Amino acid sequence: MKDKVATRKRRAFRGRRRIAALGVQRLCVHRTPRHMYAQIIGPDSRVLASASTVEVEVRKDLKTGGNVDAARLVGRRIAEKAKAAGVVKVAFDRSGFRYHGRIQALADAAREGGLEF
Repeated sequence: MKDKVATRKRRAFRGRRRIAALGVQRLCVHRTPRHMYAQIIGPDSRVLASASTVEVEVRKDLKTGGNVDAARLVGRRIAEKAKAAGVVKVAFDRSGFRYHGRIQALADAAREGGLEF
């Protein structure tokens, strides 16, 4: 059996290669058991906006940073910050994680916040 981390990184690389060919901004998501992180990254690899459960404003509203409610909150915040930076349309980079649970909750909240992918 293959190493889980290596398999996820292979999937992530494949997705990023397709997004890079499009030349658009991407909403890059990373999850750990305790926290969720999201970044809007431009085609030139510059971070335009970021949000995570580590931020002070987010932590005061959460009991724990590793659940679906936290992912929804991060999704709403990244959508607000992206709009402030002038970004409306992005490609969703799930970093090789399966599209369910916290990843799906973050994506749905970002869509509700006004991001298009």
